Amino acid sequence: MAESPAVICLGEALVDRLGPPGGDPAVDQPVEDCLGGAPANVACGLARLGTPVAFVGRLGGDAIGEAFQRLFHQRGIAQSAIQHDLERPTRVVLVHRSRVGERQFQGFAGDAGDGFADQALAVSELQTVWPALADQATWLLVGTIPLAVATARESLQWTLAEARRRGIKIALDVNWRPTFWDPAASPTAGPPPAALAAIRPVLEQATLIKLAREEALWLFAVDDPVAIRAELPMHPDVVVTDGAEPVRWCMGGESGTLEVMPPSRLVDTTGAGDAFMAGLLHAWPQPIAKRIRFAAACGALVCSGPGAIDPQPTQQDVAVFLGAIS
Repeated sequence: MAESPAVICLGEALVDRLGPPGGDPAVDQPVEDCLGGAPANVACGLARLGTPVAFVGRLGGDAIGEAFQRLFHQRGIAQSAIQHDLERPTRVVLVHRSRVGERQFQGFAGDAGDGFADQALAVSELQTVWPALADQATWLLVGTIPLAVATARESLQWTLAEARRRGIKIALDVNWRPTFWDPAASPTAGPPPAALAAIRPVLEQATLIKLAREEALWLFAVDDPVAIRAELPMHPDVVVTDGAEPVRWCMGGESGTLEVMPPSRLVDTTGAGDAFMAGLLHAWPQPIAKRIRFAAACGALVCSGPGAIDPQPTQQDVAVFLGAIS
């Protein structure tokens, strides 16, 4: 499956360190370390659903990096574009969990002074593997976190240009995380002018954009997917999520809403949006209403366990879940 990926996911692979519900993951015990990072989550979700996928990113030469390599091997994810950094560690993100399962990113652990491996994604290494990797790809999935530092930003920008040159569609999950741009920033802060300037060109190249309602308001001053689609030159398909509120979408000239599907039990919302995006890309050949419903089911199912990857559903899991609520 990994030899001819249909989807390429580029960006960060990291550990989400989940604190005890209501506690501080920096000091309180017990904590739970879960492999994550939005592009890595989407890659793993796609692979579990059965879509051939590759991951492009940079891992530290540490136990976390080795764990990711084992995970990607187990899922059948192509690893030819994974870079290995012997100087910088794989990033650990501290995740505060409320007592009802909502989460908030509040800083990092493990930096020895040179930053993290994902920040050093090198375009020179990527150029050597890209032609074979991109030969059969139809989608490139990216987020905005690589834009936060110059080295990773250069790699992302180069890959976007190459994808467009080859006719590969670009899917953007905005995934705004202020602490990745400024560790001292409030976890609830919107993008400052420099971040907005870096993000805008990616928005203008995307074929598909998924963003949370607050991200839509920060970036476009509106939360209507129809209006967002009209504002951008590529007139992309747009999906706006809003926590437990209905998902709104505009695709292929159609628009609509879908009520969020509650999970059978709510343990942790980490990775729900990434599971949604994996489900959306996997189900893309289906009619629009069916692909949105499939994606929403993937997002609901991943909330039933801790972390973003282990609870990800198979296609059969989604079918059973949808059958039970229809």
